Amino acid sequence: MNPSLKNEPGSSLTTTGPAAIAKNDNVFREDDAFDVAPNWKLVWWRFKKHRLALVSGVVLIIIALIAVFPDFFSTRNPHKTSAMQSFMPVQGIHFFQDGNFSPHMDKLVGKRNSRTLKMEWKPHETRKIPIGFFVKGYDYRILGVIGTDIHLFGVSDLKSRQTIHLLGTDRLGRDQWSRLMHGTRVSLSIGLVAVLLSIFFGILLGGISGYYGGWVDLIIQRFIEILQSLPPIPIWMALTASLPRNWSVEQTYFAITIILAMIGWTTLGREVRGRFLSMREEDFVMAAHLSGCSQMRIIFRHMLPTFTSHIIATSTLAVPVMIINETFLSFLGLGLRPPAISWGVLLQEAQNLQSIALAPWLLLPGLAVIITVLALNILGDGLRDAADPYS
Repeated sequence: MNPSLKNEPGSSLTTTGPAAIAKNDNVFREDDAFDVAPNWKLVWWRFKKHRLALVSGVVLIIIALIAVFPDFFSTRNPHKTSAMQSFMPVQGIHFFQDGNFSPHMDKLVGKRNSRTLKMEWKPHETRKIPIGFFVKGYDYRILGVIGTDIHLFGVSDLKSRQTIHLLGTDRLGRDQWSRLMHGTRVSLSIGLVAVLLSIFFGILLGGISGYYGGWVDLIIQRFIEILQSLPPIPIWMALTASLPRNWSVEQTYFAITIILAMIGWTTLGREVRGRFLSMREEDFVMAAHLSGCSQMRIIFRHMLPTFTSHIIATSTLAVPVMIINETFLSFLGLGLRPPAISWGVLLQEAQNLQSIALAPWLLLPGLAVIITVLALNILGDGLRDAADPYS
């Protein structure tokens, strides 16, 4: 009988040879790696199983690249106007011609209707605009430091003086694609900065409230209840409408960010306070006290890291709310105003039915809002499930 096989009463033959030992060693190594892995690695292992959240993460990485380098993805200066090119329709890119890879666009030819006085644009069947990648265009600075004129795509022959408009133009002849790229930076940055401020206030005030308790907890909780009892939309509208009209774009930008963050921190503050109330009597906190750790070290080194993953998941779900709020205020004319470019400012062009009837492509910035918000929500759901220790 093979010595690598062992026959026990009441059981089938069990492999005990070198192959079985190696297999068991691998199982033990995986179990040991799971037991000693830090929390962030456990969260990552669970997050990788959420395929839709991974796809959303890739989409958000692309959107983030556009937000950081909007000029690189633009084809034209977003502030440049041209009365002769107003309300030009969307131009589609054709990648093949006669079986060969040859990116191009059909040139649009405009003719004014003698009855309606409306400019009518039609693609020319024979005149093509060749498209190149990594071509030269208008000058800009990367992150405001490095000067360059290279763009991802554009007209390959600059001497032809031809223009392309991937998403059409508005009533002033401004390129909608380039304006959408720059609006991505503004709207996304407002959401991120507002959420960062909300996290700061939520952790600071919620942590103080839950850790110290007493009259400090009473004052902070009553303040949170007052803020949560106020209807957010009228308060936002009142605060933004009170901003001076002569403020610069930068001043209005920071004011809108602070207004959005002032009301957005209360929910996280309540959650942090509840966690601190439940943890301040735990053994590891008492051990830190007896070891002589300072109160700030106990809060930020021992208590806060225990639910960092929850804060990250909550923050991811809060970003789309901030983006929608900024878009909503700017759409009503109470947030950012021209010459600033954001998704809400772009949607101002589509406020009346006449504009929508003439140029339905003006609603395309709303599609960017929908895609970004959906991706952030799906990513937040994936992070929340991965951060749940009981999942």
